[in-house]
Amino acid sequence: MMETELDLLSIAVLLVDRAGIVRRANAAAETTFDLSRRLLEGHAVRSLFVQSVQIDELLASIPADGEFPQRRLLMAVRRSLRDPLPVVVVAGPAAVEGLSLVLEVFDPGVVGRVAREDRRADISETNRRLLRNLAHEIRNPLGGIRGAAQLLESELSGSDQREYTRVIISEADRLQALLDRVLAPSRGPRVVEAINIHEVCERVRSVILAEHPMGLSVVRDYDASIPEIQADREQLIQVLLNVVRNAAQALAARIVRGDAQIELRTRIARQVTFARFHCPLALDLRVIDNGPGVSEEIRERVFDPLVSGREGGSGLGLALAQGYIEDNGGMIDFETEPGRTEFRILLPIDRAPSETMG
Repeated sequence: MMETELDLLSIAVLLVDRAGIVRRANAAAETTFDLSRRLLEGHAVRSLFVQSVQIDELLASIPADGEFPQRRLLMAVRRSLRDPLPVVVVAGPAAVEGLSLVLEVFDPGVVGRVAREDRRADISETNRRLLRNLAHEIRNPLGGIRGAAQLLESELSGSDQREYTRVIISEADRLQALLDRVLAPSRGPRVVEAINIHEVCERVRSVILAEHPMGLSVVRDYDASIPEIQADREQLIQVLLNVVRNAAQALAARIVRGDAQIELRTRIARQVTFARFHCPLALDLRVIDNGPGVSEEIRERVFDPLVSGREGGSGLGLALAQGYIEDNGGMIDFETEPGRTEFRILLPIDRAPSETMG
């Protein structure tokens, strides 16, 4: 397997020669072993694991023809500045001249997260298709109901009677606006361009402060060194606006007291494993609020459409945000506890070079 192909994998891979020296390591291995590829390659593989004796025994057991059945080992990776990392190691024959061993190293935590992201992405896409189909089915009869109410209103003479038709028209308009939000992601082509994420943050910050001029502070904590990213500007504005507005709504009680706070924080994340590719550099955008936290009842379904933690909410804001983030190759997640909720948005800055190769 070529080095560029190895970098497409989200799991760590080491190619080892008969002397037990690492000859190739992929980008994901840098994250798992907490070492650069330059330091990994040329390194004795036994020194990378706590159970170095097991590595010695594995190398010694490789037959002359290099063929042996795959073996699965429970081990721990040495890390200089942190505690050892428990991993699952799958060892197999290299089938490449000069090499004798392929080690696939799984961080169980990362594997579980990737599986959750894949599952969430599948569910999200299914929900989006279902909602779009449902919205298309509702639009025509809804327009007919509104038109009939307008005709009926023109025939009525009393203002008391017209009040009922105005309610019908108003509710039809509200439902139409809701349908427009559902259908919005499928309208028009995406426009991918170079974007300064801090311009997006400032745009959203100004909107939220205009909506809540008193009782809410929106704190900036920006890393000015973050380069531009390639993404759809309007989609990212809508994503951040939905997340920040959702936080502001959860802070209603604190806004009244005057001590509500939302923090916008940007950082660079290195060696990020997304669900389907590895990324050496990624944008790490956090939205942190000091609200009550996401309730236990909806915590597992917070990105599902029509799920809302507040009365009168449409439950579309976070569902649409997740869809837009996935469209731009990123991922969104959150952590919550009473007094603090943190939404984390990761977007690729510099993907593995081979991903763009066709």
